[in-house]
Amino acid sequence: MSIEQKLKTLGIEIPAVAKPAAAYVPFVISGKTLYCSGQLPSHQGEIHHKGYLGDNISIEEGQEAAKKCAINLIACVKDACGGDLSKLKRVLHLQVLVASKNDFTSQHLVANGASNLFVEIFGAEVGSHTRAAYGIASIPLGASVEIAATFELK
Repeated sequence: MSIEQKLKTLGIEIPAVAKPAAAYVPFVISGKTLYCSGQLPSHQGEIHHKGYLGDNISIEEGQEAAKKCAINLIACVKDACGGDLSKLKRVLHLQVLVASKNDFTSQHLVANGASNLFVEIFGAEVGSHTRAAYGIASIPLGASVEIAATFELK
């Protein structure tokens, strides 16, 4: 099954790449490495799941936010590849930032929302990756999760 067919089966529509909210670009390609700027859990310009894990956002809601970030990262990959997701060779690394209260220690479970989606869409060989998950004081625009990623292209 192609990646596009898999996305359709999962009911996932890949949006256009979000316009930068400050002085940066959505992605940079160096050789065969694609670096994608941090993506928020947004859809059509609206931030979803605003707040803090351990306060007004549950782990399950945090995982949904991470999935939205992953979908927006896939939009970056698709744009960088001229619309052809088959040019992706490997998801290399995710950097997951989770807006958290001081006593919240399950950032790794929130990050699973994105990690599991990459494996589900691209398969274990392409979608499995290294990862770091951090609890931080705040994320731009009040988002609960932000994810930056590094990919390898064919």
